[in-house]
Amino acid sequence: MQRPPEQGPSARTAFFADTTALILFFTTTGIINERFIAGMAWDQVLHARLLGAALMVPVARPYGLWRDWLMTRATERRVSRLLWDSIALVSFQVPIYAAIIAFSGASGAGLVRGTLGAALMMLCLGRPYGAFLNGVRKLFGLPAGGNKPMSLNG
Repeated sequence: MQRPPEQGPSARTAFFADTTALILFFTTTGIINERFIAGMAWDQVLHARLLGAALMVPVARPYGLWRDWLMTRATERRVSRLLWDSIALVSFQVPIYAAIIAFSGASGAGLVRGTLGAALMMLCLGRPYGAFLNGVRKLFGLPAGGNKPMSLNG
């Protein structure tokens, strides 16, 4: 029987860097969207953020890989990087976010407003989050993503 490939320190480090970045950035922006755009009560916001944080752990690294893969299509032009970062964030995170706030009590118009608000917010935050993610990766001693994909093993 074949052993699975070794997961070296860089794979663990990439997991922790991507997870840290996602939790820090989107806990803050999620609170703003849920309370002030979706109109959720503070207890619903707390529930959504706790659920969101729990779900961010398993999706942060796959999102980082997804983003890195999409960012290989971007040119060095600022508009191109902004566009691809936004596409990556919206296409991956909006469906997950809609499920989180629905499960946390948003329904009807509030669910629609919250999901649309998140989509608009993520369109605007795609590049800032991409830059934040690259900064966190740098703090963890990793290369920025998007130039060449970071592998699952390194």
